[in-house]
Amino acid sequence: MRNRGGIWKPRQYPDFVCRFRIRFRRSHASNCKCFKQIVLKKQEIEKYFEQFNHVRTLVIGDIMLDSYIWGKVSRISPEAPVPVVDVVKREYRPGGAANVALNLRSLGSQVFLCALTGQDANGNTLTHLLEENNIHTSGIITDKQRPTTVKHRIISNGQHLLRIDEEETSQVNEQTALLAFEKIRQIVEKQNIDLIIFQDYDKGFITPELITHTVDYANRKGVFVSVDPKRNNFLNYKNVSLFKPNRKELFEGLNLPVSNSVKEAYKAVEKLQKRIDARCVMTTLSEDGVIIASNEESLHLPAAKRQIADVSGAGDTVISIASLMMVLGASLQETAFLANLGGGIVCEYPGVVAIDKEKLLEEAQKTA
Repeated sequence: MRNRGGIWKPRQYPDFVCRFRIRFRRSHASNCKCFKQIVLKKQEIEKYFEQFNHVRTLVIGDIMLDSYIWGKVSRISPEAPVPVVDVVKREYRPGGAANVALNLRSLGSQVFLCALTGQDANGNTLTHLLEENNIHTSGIITDKQRPTTVKHRIISNGQHLLRIDEEETSQVNEQTALLAFEKIRQIVEKQNIDLIIFQDYDKGFITPELITHTVDYANRKGVFVSVDPKRNNFLNYKNVSLFKPNRKELFEGLNLPVSNSVKEAYKAVEKLQKRIDARCVMTTLSEDGVIIASNEESLHLPAAKRQIADVSGAGDTVISIASLMMVLGASLQETAFLANLGGGIVCEYPGVVAIDKEKLLEEAQKTA
């Protein structure tokens, strides 16, 4: 899967790389094409999905514990004008970069994590949940000076009433950053990693130095590097393979006013590519679909209409699918199509959930 002689190059699969039919129309930007439909052969879709099982991925980023309290509201508190929630059930799920790991594992990839938790019960719970899902946790560092990040969500009758965050977002010290890079280096070497995904939530684990050292090292080893960024480190991810901000992150990361215009988004993508020298930029635009651009071509895929229950975690699914597709040598059209489809599917479920591989395959095959 890797080209050990230098910068990553996609492996060629001439026996199954999907052929496609596309209807083009001009987008708002004169040199960005918009495609409405892509048709893949059923057996070729299945071959991509089978090849997911052979990709070995290292996820680096901010992991957190998602806590859900489901209850019923039947009265207002006599102490203050707020609803009283009678708890029906509690649930814990891996969140943040851990949800990316779950998505990748659900798709079939072998997944390794490099991340940080506190030396606390929440950290133990999170690590246990990851191991239950067959995600390798040897790269997780524990820090007794920091709490495990926890997001408590209170939900009643399908309504998200309140979220309470427990976290420490200051940057980790130099010693922790050096330890993280050493773990990354060991995992890449020992596990023959094909793909690295940075999942950055601005919680302090990913430092500029860790980014530089890891990207340089990965490029020397021929490992594909994907990034799902946040603002603090936005322009520090230079010379990566795939950079995937959403609309808000794109404009804010470039210190531009956020615009709902697809044309303005495309201009921002062009500007971003020049700033960070990314080989591919993929920007999710919510109801406007996705823009994906390389040095050779730029495309816009409109979003399909779906019943939206919760957009939380959709970006995690998109970066997971897009990264796997590109590692396997998929075209921009194929990558955008399948990633956009997967992101739409998880939006139909409440809370942060990982993609169901069989559901994604079923939906993709409807186009065959």
